[in-house]
Amino acid sequence: MGHIVINNLNKEFVERRQIQRNKSGAAHFDQTIPVLDDINLEFQPGEMVCVLGPSGCGKSTLMRIIAGFDRPSSGQVLQDGKELTSPSPDNIFVYQHNGLLPWMTVWQNIELGVRHTEDLTQKEETIQEYIDMVELEGFENHYPHQLSGGMQRRAELARALVVNPEMLIMDEPFSGLDFLTHMKMREEVVNMHLFLGKTILMVTHNIDDALIMGDRVVILGDRPARVKLDRKLDFPHPRDPKTAPELQELREEIFFMLGVSYAV
Repeated sequence: MGHIVINNLNKEFVERRQIQRNKSGAAHFDQTIPVLDDINLEFQPGEMVCVLGPSGCGKSTLMRIIAGFDRPSSGQVLQDGKELTSPSPDNIFVYQHNGLLPWMTVWQNIELGVRHTEDLTQKEETIQEYIDMVELEGFENHYPHQLSGGMQRRAELARALVVNPEMLIMDEPFSGLDFLTHMKMREEVVNMHLFLGKTILMVTHNIDDALIMGDRVVILGDRPARVKLDRKLDFPHPRDPKTAPELQELREEIFFMLGVSYAV
């Protein structure tokens, strides 16, 4: 169902570099570096949660732990009452950089998600359904280098969703896109979320993305990161912070919380 509970989660890294890059503030060999400090969160099934925070505060580390790619130093992550200790096909991770396999076409990349489906007709219908959903019909036989950045992102989303995961984790999915493509992708992800009802966790540095897309926004502080804000967004779609006074007020609060005194 995609119900996530994070209990008293802490994460520390151990410095293994023998020779430091610089002498100012560098950790010594074998020194423990705290990254996440006593994180407690709960995400309901079908929620879209946007996670914000300063660069390097541990947002991606938290997502990797939730996805099962990393283990916490202490604490636990529960999904539907079971502790997450390893990656699961029920949870799909979309990285901030292009993850399509360049030697495969759009069709072949998406087919990876249903490669174990024995019914050939069902497999082909499912692949085409998700290609149509992300509006890539006609580009099934194109390779990634023949697609624009936005089309590549849509192909990645289709490959992630074709698995029918309980949870979709996206780490800055719009990074590197031009402004108009970014806006279009934002709209498409919101529409897909409303249609499919999957639990989505998304790391972003864009405050407007979080306020326009999310059902909940979580703000992490500087490293070692703690939760500074966990706010449910009870606003109907479509949203515009510039015309909704409560959203605009929250927008300014988040800017100030992240160390920017003037919300542009």
